[in-house]
Amino acid sequence: MQTNDHPPHWHSLTASDTLIRLDASRSGLTPDAVAARHAQYGTNQLPPPQRQPAWQRLLLQFHNVLIYVLLAAGVITALLGHWLDSGVIFGVVIINALIGFIQEGRAEEALAAIRSMLSLHAIVTRAGERHEIPAEGLVPGDIVHLASGDRVPADLRLIDVKSLRVMEAALTGESLAVEKQVDAVAENAALGDRACMAWSGTLVTYGQGTGVGAVIRRVKCSSLRSAWRWRRSRKDCRRS
Repeated sequence: MQTNDHPPHWHSLTASDTLIRLDASRSGLTPDAVAARHAQYGTNQLPPPQRQPAWQRLLLQFHNVLIYVLLAAGVITALLGHWLDSGVIFGVVIINALIGFIQEGRAEEALAAIRSMLSLHAIVTRAGERHEIPAEGLVPGDIVHLASGDRVPADLRLIDVKSLRVMEAALTGESLAVEKQVDAVAENAALGDRACMAWSGTLVTYGQGTGVGAVIRRVKCSSLRSAWRWRRSRKDCRRS
């Protein structure tokens, strides 16, 4: 079975090829296969975040070369008796630190929101029978069924859809739900054009899938989390 270390471009594979790569079938995995993959890959959930204390996050806002220059300039102007200039400089430093502190706090809240977006339960087919299981129990190769109102519990390669539309605003910025299909797309297709994929944490707004997806990447390395980390890095670059 293909692992996540060197994943293929799943959106460019046909549904049949995807099942072959994952050593899966439309009738679902057997209990032995589920147990083996669960032991190999662990649970389908984000690892607990390592939260920094608030005071440490605040102090780190001053750990910047530009801030050091401004602080030095503020001290020098104060020694020269230019109190207004030094006050303005120190004010800029403090305001910048507060803005960065607030942004990082919101970024941590966004990560917590992503964790809460994972479905509590998922409908899967295993050994030819449907089961409702906790979403963290999904393993690569599981056949997952989606319906209107569901949160997608893992990155899925769709293999059967019926008027399926998914809201992907958190991932692509699109304000309208995206209509899904099962045909493979070009390998270099943009993320928003990969209509044969359903991404972890996105919301099904209409339609349903029958034997809808083979789990190809679970939430701990999902594209939604990657997009969040990219957006946070962009904010950090702009701030610095």
